[in-house]
Amino acid sequence: MDYLHIGFELIVGYVALFILTKIIGKTQITQITAFDFISALILGELVGNALYDGKIGVKQILFAVFLWGLLLYLTEFITQKSRKARHYLEGTPTIIIHKGKIDYEALKRNHLDLNQLQHLLRTKDVFSVRDCEFALLESDGSVSIQKKSLLQNVTREDLNLTPSSVSIPVAVILEGHIIYDNLKVYDKSEEWLKNELKLQGYTDYKNVLFAEWKEGESLFVQEYDALNS
Repeated sequence: MDYLHIGFELIVGYVALFILTKIIGKTQITQITAFDFISALILGELVGNALYDGKIGVKQILFAVFLWGLLLYLTEFITQKSRKARHYLEGTPTIIIHKGKIDYEALKRNHLDLNQLQHLLRTKDVFSVRDCEFALLESDGSVSIQKKSLLQNVTREDLNLTPSSVSIPVAVILEGHIIYDNLKVYDKSEEWLKNELKLQGYTDYKNVLFAEWKEGESLFVQEYDALNS
């Protein structure tokens, strides 16, 4: 297979994919779902494999792209017309923090651990779980945050307050396990942590789903069944 032939097929595939993207819309890029991700991979494989297969020519590439594009278009049409189909194909948002409490069962259903939850919160400038009233896991894997009312749209500058020191909250217990590395960062010991838990009425750290410490504030603690209490 000569370079001219490969180049020609590559240009044809590029143009076909570009036109297909324009027809389908921008959701493949800006709000990609699991289904959209698989579709993008398959489209890339269809064109990529065709380039180096001597038995496949331009007609086969265009047919494959056209057929797959037609299937995507029909899928988008069905999801727009049917709410049930939209639920199965695109998914629906899931509440993972409800009234300031982590919904551990929702996390497990979505294969999300507490470290990943903390990362998602930080991407929304929420460094402490205690600052979050509601959190929704969107179908594209991002998270939408509703902060507690006292933290919404007000800054120290708005109130003409003097600046104060800023500290980053750290998780000290995750799913019943003490995070010793985080304790060492602030020169805290396991004994200190257990005493802090006792002050709040918690006798066994293994029953704690999540505990977070922030300088100047009391320990934030949530047990596994806190959502139902």
